[in-house]
Amino acid sequence: MFKVLGVDHIGIASTSLEDGEFWKTLGLECTGEETVAEQKVTTAFYPTTADKQHGEIELLVASEAGSPIEKFIEKNGGRGGIQHIALRVDNLEAALADLKEKGVKLIDEKPRKGAGGAMIAFIHPKATHGVLLELCQRD
Repeated sequence: MFKVLGVDHIGIASTSLEDGEFWKTLGLECTGEETVAEQKVTTAFYPTTADKQHGEIELLVASEAGSPIEKFIEKNGGRGGIQHIALRVDNLEAALADLKEKGVKLIDEKPRKGAGGAMIAFIHPKATHGVLLELCQRD
């Protein structure tokens, strides 16, 4: 069994990390940038809560050609937008096993390392009515 703990973050594809200036106009502060080589992406997180534990905005830019972010922007007419929604779970391995057993189409059948030290896995958009859903576990 697993439990959804809440919305962890919303991933927004962009062509430049400078787009983070908008989030700063809302009073959000960037907690840092990180390149995740395996995913060919550079991220910047903007927490939306005082405890900086939930509800972050994750700005995503392609760090190299062939990135899923680059493909998303191309399919979106050269514009960015919401690329995924991430839910935090208490036990990612249990979540994946449970969903697989229930016949949910997964992109990742095993957790992998994501930005900010989280373990992540993606659910296929065909299983979620077109939304790319990320599950993440943070210790």
